[in-house]
Amino acid sequence: MVSIRSFTAASETTPEALARLEANMNGQAGTASLVCAFYDCAHDDALIHEFITGHFSTVAILGGTSCNGAMSQNGLGGSGSIVLLAIDDPDGDYGTAAVRLEADAAASAEQALHAALANAGCAGELPELIWIYQAPGQEEAVIEGLRRVVGDRCPIIGGSSADNDVSGAWRQLGPDGALRDGLAVGVLFSSGGIGYAFQGGYEPGGESGIVTAVESGAASPGERAGRRILTIDGEPAADVYDRWIGGVLHEKRQAGGNVLADTTMYPLGMDVGKIEGISQYLLVHPDKILADGSLSTFASVAEGARLYNMRGERARLVERAGKVATAAAATLPGGASSLAGGLVVYCGGCMLAVGDEMPKVAQAVTRSFNGMPFAGCFTFGEQGSLLDRNVHGNLMISAVAFGR
Repeated sequence: MVSIRSFTAASETTPEALARLEANMNGQAGTASLVCAFYDCAHDDALIHEFITGHFSTVAILGGTSCNGAMSQNGLGGSGSIVLLAIDDPDGDYGTAAVRLEADAAASAEQALHAALANAGCAGELPELIWIYQAPGQEEAVIEGLRRVVGDRCPIIGGSSADNDVSGAWRQLGPDGALRDGLAVGVLFSSGGIGYAFQGGYEPGGESGIVTAVESGAASPGERAGRRILTIDGEPAADVYDRWIGGVLHEKRQAGGNVLADTTMYPLGMDVGKIEGISQYLLVHPDKILADGSLSTFASVAEGARLYNMRGERARLVERAGKVATAAAATLPGGASSLAGGLVVYCGGCMLAVGDEMPKVAQAVTRSFNGMPFAGCFTFGEQGSLLDRNVHGNLMISAVAFGR
């Protein structure tokens, strides 16, 4: 039998937030197979880790910083918030491990996965789900390292830790404490079953083009890929992209610079296949225009890929989180009625774009999860399983549902 509890508190200081968290817990701590923690980057990681180990009899800890706090069934936590999700599953197995991401991030990820399996007492076994939380920047390499061990035989779900202003103040929390350039991996063998969903809240705008040159980065075998798109259809990538979105980047295209906030409603998309005849898109968020007219992004793009101009709306981004949660619960082996609680990853860029309507996002997830406990984080990159392949994207939403 799986039991899930979620607790939320907020304050400008970590001691005060933890004191409020303890009051809200009202003696409901105790046993837990896994504790997930998401919190504002202004908080003290060491104090949060000490609080968890002091209140729960578990060493399986996973989480980290989340853009402007986190959310739960209690609503949007807001600035200064901390959210804990405690999963108690006596008949299941859970393990976590954390490593610093070295130059060979794939090897680091492989090492962390083996350690997490060993900590779960399940070395050599295939988890039902792998949950990850990492520093932004090497997501594709991390997935590649995990895939070396499990392929795409189980979903890899998670997010890239975030701060409040993209200054690099993000951290990751594992069983031994916090890291600043790390990866936390959790392996979940749930006795109640797990459901999941991974989607974006954007629609194609009509324009598309072929990536004709990239600055090579980490790539899959036989593929030239990277996070700097040099040309689309043989033209400077920034010129093509700005034309697609109506010239809103004209001034920045001339001078170069950060376009992250300007492009949240206009991401690029890659068609990765169809579900019931409907195309599914993996989203890519442009973040800078460089002096040579190239476009840097928060996810890797392969040379030869067709990119689509995608469009978003605030209302759709508000509604989508609830729909993804509903989809995850529907895939539980026992159906949605067996739901015990869940985890939600919601892109930090989407959160900033939605702005003062974010409480509606938390409400939508709460309704979709029928009021059951959940924890939601706001990330700078999202990982999930799309058409049975584990991938990294931007401006995406994922949900994990746990059955009783």
